[in-house]
Amino acid sequence: MLPTLREGDRVLVRYGARPGPGRLVLARLADGTTAVKRVEGPRPLRTGATGWWLLSDNPAEGVDSRHRGPVPDDAVLGVVLLRLWPRPRRV
Repeated sequence: MLPTLREGDRVLVRYGARPGPGRLVLARLADGTTAVKRVEGPRPLRTGATGWWLLSDNPAEGVDSRHRGPVPDDAVLGVVLLRLWPRPRRV
Protein backbone atom coordinates (compact mmCIF):
# COMPACT_ATOMS: atom_id res chain seq x y z
CA MET A 1 0.00 0.00 0.00
CA LEU A 2 1.30 3.46 -0.86
CA PRO A 3 1.48 6.01 1.93
CA THR A 4 -1.33 8.57 2.05
CA LEU A 5 1.11 11.34 2.94
CA ARG A 6 4.63 12.07 1.82
CA GLU A 7 7.48 13.83 3.58
CA GLY A 8 6.90 17.57 3.44
CA ASP A 9 3.09 17.41 3.15
CA ARG A 10 1.25 19.92 5.33
CA VAL A 11 -1.86 18.69 7.11
CA LEU A 12 -4.76 20.17 9.07
CA VAL A 13 -5.17 18.48 12.46
CA ARG A 14 -8.17 18.74 14.77
CA TYR A 15 -6.57 18.50 18.19
CA GLY A 16 -8.59 16.69 20.85
CA ALA A 17 -10.87 15.02 18.28
CA ARG A 18 -11.86 11.43 19.01
CA PRO A 19 -10.06 8.95 16.72
CA GLY A 20 -11.87 6.14 14.99
CA PRO A 21 -10.91 3.10 12.92
CA GLY A 22 -9.47 4.01 9.52
CA ARG A 23 -8.71 7.63 10.46
CA LEU A 24 -5.26 9.22 10.33
CA VAL A 25 -4.09 10.62 13.65
CA LEU A 26 -1.18 12.64 14.98
CA ALA A 27 0.28 10.67 17.90
CA ARG A 28 3.18 10.96 20.31
CA LEU A 29 5.08 7.67 20.21
CA ALA A 30 6.86 6.06 23.17
CA ASP A 31 10.22 7.57 22.15
CA GLY A 32 8.75 11.10 22.24
CA THR A 33 8.48 11.65 18.49
CA THR A 34 5.23 12.66 16.85
CA ALA A 35 4.01 10.83 13.78
CA VAL A 36 0.95 10.42 11.60
CA LYS A 37 -0.45 6.88 11.77
CA ARG A 38 -3.68 5.12 10.79
CA VAL A 39 -6.01 3.87 13.54
CA GLU A 40 -6.73 0.14 13.36
CA GLY A 41 -8.96 0.23 16.45
CA PRO A 42 -9.03 0.32 20.25
CA ARG A 43 -6.85 -2.13 22.21
CA PRO A 44 -6.36 -2.69 25.94
CA LEU A 45 -3.13 -1.47 27.52
CA ARG A 46 -1.24 -3.46 30.14
CA THR A 47 -2.72 -1.15 32.76
CA GLY A 48 -6.25 -2.15 31.73
CA ALA A 49 -6.98 1.26 30.18
CA THR A 50 -7.97 1.52 26.54
CA GLY A 51 -5.37 2.56 23.97
CA TRP A 52 -5.19 2.62 20.18
CA TRP A 53 -3.55 0.23 17.72
CA LEU A 54 -1.83 2.49 15.17
CA LEU A 55 -0.33 1.29 11.88
CA SER A 56 1.80 2.81 9.13
CA ASP A 57 0.28 2.98 5.64
CA ASN A 58 3.63 1.70 4.40
CA PRO A 59 4.53 -1.22 6.70
CA ALA A 60 8.08 -1.45 5.33
CA GLU A 61 8.85 2.02 6.72
CA GLY A 62 8.72 3.39 10.23
CA VAL A 63 7.61 2.11 13.59
CA ASP A 64 4.04 1.48 14.67
CA SER A 65 2.00 -0.61 17.12
CA ARG A 66 3.33 -3.85 15.61
CA HIS A 67 6.68 -2.85 17.14
CA ARG A 68 5.66 -0.88 20.25
CA GLY A 69 2.16 -2.07 21.17
CA PRO A 70 -0.95 0.06 21.63
CA VAL A 71 -0.64 3.81 22.14
CA PRO A 72 -2.34 5.35 25.20
CA ASP A 73 -5.43 7.45 24.53
CA ASP A 74 -3.75 10.66 25.78
CA ALA A 75 -0.84 10.14 23.34
CA VAL A 76 -3.20 10.54 20.37
CA LEU A 77 -3.04 14.30 19.92
CA GLY A 78 -5.60 14.80 17.14
CA VAL A 79 -7.22 13.59 13.95
CA VAL A 80 -5.83 14.58 10.53
CA LEU A 81 -8.65 16.19 8.55
CA LEU A 82 -6.99 16.95 5.23
CA ARG A 83 -3.77 17.58 3.41
CA LEU A 84 -3.29 21.31 2.82
CA TRP A 85 -0.19 21.25 0.67
CA PRO A 86 0.95 20.53 -2.02
CA ARG A 87 -2.66 20.06 -3.25
CA PRO A 88 -5.53 20.10 -0.76
CA ARG A 89 -7.48 16.84 -0.42
CA ARG A 90 -9.20 14.79 2.25
CA VAL A 91 -7.13 11.96 3.71
